[in-house]
Amino acid sequence: MKHARERGIALLVAIVMFAIATTVAAAITYNKAMAARRAAANFTLEQALQAGMAAEALAGIALEDDGKNSKTEINKDWAQPMGPVEIEGSGIWIQAQLEDLTGRFNLNSLVMWQAADNLYVANPAQVQVFRKLLETLKIDPNYADLVVDWIDTDIAPQATQGGEDTLYLSQVPPYRPPNTFIVHPSELLALPGFGPDRYALIAPYVTALPADVKVNVCTASGLVLDVVANDPLNEQEYQIQDMANLRKNGCYPLKNVYTGRIGDPALKTAADGRAEEKSSWFRLRTNIRIGTAEFVLYSVLFRQPNNRVRTWQRSFGSE
Repeated sequence: MKHARERGIALLVAIVMFAIATTVAAAITYNKAMAARRAAANFTLEQALQAGMAAEALAGIALEDDGKNSKTEINKDWAQPMGPVEIEGSGIWIQAQLEDLTGRFNLNSLVMWQAADNLYVANPAQVQVFRKLLETLKIDPNYADLVVDWIDTDIAPQATQGGEDTLYLSQVPPYRPPNTFIVHPSELLALPGFGPDRYALIAPYVTALPADVKVNVCTASGLVLDVVANDPLNEQEYQIQDMANLRKNGCYPLKNVYTGRIGDPALKTAADGRAEEKSSWFRLRTNIRIGTAEFVLYSVLFRQPNNRVRTWQRSFGSE
């Protein structure tokens, strides 16, 4: 009887040990499989990045070649879509399109340097333009003051519609405004109540570049041209025009024509200071397909005064 009990205990111990060994083996196999999948995913992502950098190099060549022209126009080679084309022998397909970012309103132009106080303060003329853009898109224009407070270096809210630490610390969860330049237009989503619907409306018309970058009248949309002119006598002069068709043969409108139609001398001078015909900042959207995996790389490119092009910013899957 005693030997039978001992054999039963030994069998039970063997079963338990076998179960433990099976569990450990299964865990090891699972971890190895996950490690292999992570490695494959990282390798594919690295391939996508390299393919995107190849597209950046091609875009750089096109922009450098265009740099010799006095105007940046959308009928030139740099603005034409590329692909889809396969990187020879790799099975990687890319499709790319360049856009002139200076055809949009620059959010960072809402502030200007005030040397006397050694800080950035609101730029009233640009705030007025931005409020006009918001009104045209049927967005509360008071968000202009909130954006100024998001950027400027002081802690005093703009008039009664701005907001600094007190406003943002009352949000859930609480946070603080950065009080520095906007890095990406999506920072507008951090404004209280702005939300994705308003952002979807305004995103095609705004960008975040150095504060002194002007708007290129040769590439800007009709809406941006109208609000930048800020001429109450011609509030929808360009919005109703077929800009793509008018630009097939070159720059439209020319800067001197654009500002020359503004009757008020003060408004004309202000618009002239906000406009240019040649661009230095561009965004490259690259669609990359590797097997069944698809990636989108957004690259901000800066064309330097010597026409050499450098990559300023990259992001996967987000403009």
